[in-house]
Amino acid sequence: MSGASGTIRAAFRQPKSVWAVAFASVIAFMGIGLVDPILPAIAESLEATPTETEMLFTSYLLVTGLAMLVTSWVSSRIGARRTLLIGLAIIVVFATAAGLSGNVESIIGFRAGWGLGNALFISTALATIVGAASGGRGAAIVLYEAALGLGIAIGPLLGGLLGHLSWRGPFFGTAALMAIGFIAIVVLLRDDGPRPEPTKLSAPIRALRQPALGVLAAAALFYNIGFFVLLAYSPFPLGFDVLGLGFTFFGWGIGLAITSVFVAPLLTRWMPRTRVLQIALPLLAVDLLAAGLFIDDAAALVVCIVVGGLVLGVLNTVLTECVMEATDLQRSVASSAYSSVRFLGGAIAPPAAAELAHLIAPSAPYYAAAGAVLVALVIIVIGRRALARVNGPDLGAQAEAEALSVADAT
Repeated sequence: MSGASGTIRAAFRQPKSVWAVAFASVIAFMGIGLVDPILPAIAESLEATPTETEMLFTSYLLVTGLAMLVTSWVSSRIGARRTLLIGLAIIVVFATAAGLSGNVESIIGFRAGWGLGNALFISTALATIVGAASGGRGAAIVLYEAALGLGIAIGPLLGGLLGHLSWRGPFFGTAALMAIGFIAIVVLLRDDGPRPEPTKLSAPIRALRQPALGVLAAAALFYNIGFFVLLAYSPFPLGFDVLGLGFTFFGWGIGLAITSVFVAPLLTRWMPRTRVLQIALPLLAVDLLAAGLFIDDAAALVVCIVVGGLVLGVLNTVLTECVMEATDLQRSVASSAYSSVRFLGGAIAPPAAAELAHLIAPSAPYYAAAGAVLVALVIIVIGRRALARVNGPDLGAQAEAEALSVADAT
C-alpha cells in the first residue's frame, strides 16, 4: 500500500510545464461529456431525432480515433509543444463554430473538426506528461488519469449550468477555456525536451500487430461501447432537465476520478493488472444489466450511472498503464495506436444505442453494452499470455523511490 500511496503523492509533485499540460488536458476531456446534458435540449430546439443528436458523439469520436493514427507522425516532426498548441487552436475554432450553428447537421460537422484537434492534443499530452513528469511513469499516468477524470466530471456539470441558459453556452464556454489552456502551454511549456526519432506514418498500424497492444486495443474497443452507452445514451431514458443531467453525470465523473487516482493504484499494488481487469469488467457488465432492468426507475438508474463511473475509473487507469508497459515502442506511437481503436468503439455506441432503443426497447442498449463488455473480458482472458509483460515489474515501489530521490534533490 505504501508503494501505491507513494505513486499518488509523486503524481502531484510536478514541474509547472507538466501542470500546464495537465490543466489543458482537463479542459480537453471536458469536451467528451460537455454535450451530454444538452442532447435532449438540442434535439428539441433543432427538431432533431435522438439518433441525429447522438451523432454529435460519433463525429467527434470517429475523427478523433482516425486522426490518432497520424498524431505521432505529426508530433515527431514538429514537436510536442507545437502539436499541442495546434490541437488546442483547432478546438477553439470548431467549438465556437458549433455554438454559432443553426442546425444539427452543422454541429455534427463542427464536432468532427473538434475531434481532429482533440486527437492532436490528447495523444501528445499523454506522451508529454509521461516524458516530463517527475516521480516515474506510474505517477505520470495517475496524473493523466486524474486530469481525464476531472475533465469528464466537470464537463457535464459545466454543460448543465451553461446549457440551462442556452444549448449554445457549453460550446462557447469550452472555446474560452481552451483558449486559456493554449495560453498556459505557451507560457509554461517552453521546451519540447529531447525530440524523438521521426516516426513513419504507418507506425501506429504496425504497432497494433504486436500481440499485447493488439489485445489491449481490441478489448478497449468493446469496453468503450459500454462506456459511451452509459455516458451518451443515458440522458434520454433519465428524462431529467439540463441541470439534472449535469449533476447526475458530475457524480458519475467524480466517481470515475476518485477510483482512477486512488483505487486503481491500490488494486494494482495488490494484484496483477490483468487480474484487476478480469474483476472490473464483469462488474461493469453487471452494472449495465442493472441499468437495463431498472430503466423505468430514475433513482435506480442514477445509482447505476454513478456506480458505473466508479468501475470505469479503475478500468481507464489500468488499461492505460497496460498500454504504456505492453511494448518498447515510443509512448506516442503506442498511445496513438491504442487510442485510435478505443475511440472507434466509442463512435459506434451512441447512434447504435439510439437505434436499438427505437427498434427493440429502451433497455436494449444497456443489455447490448453489457454483452460488449463481456466480449472485452473474453479478449483479455484469451490474450493473457500476450499480456504477461504488463503485470511486472511493479511500478509502485519504483515510482516511490524515484519520487523520494527527486524530493531529496530539491
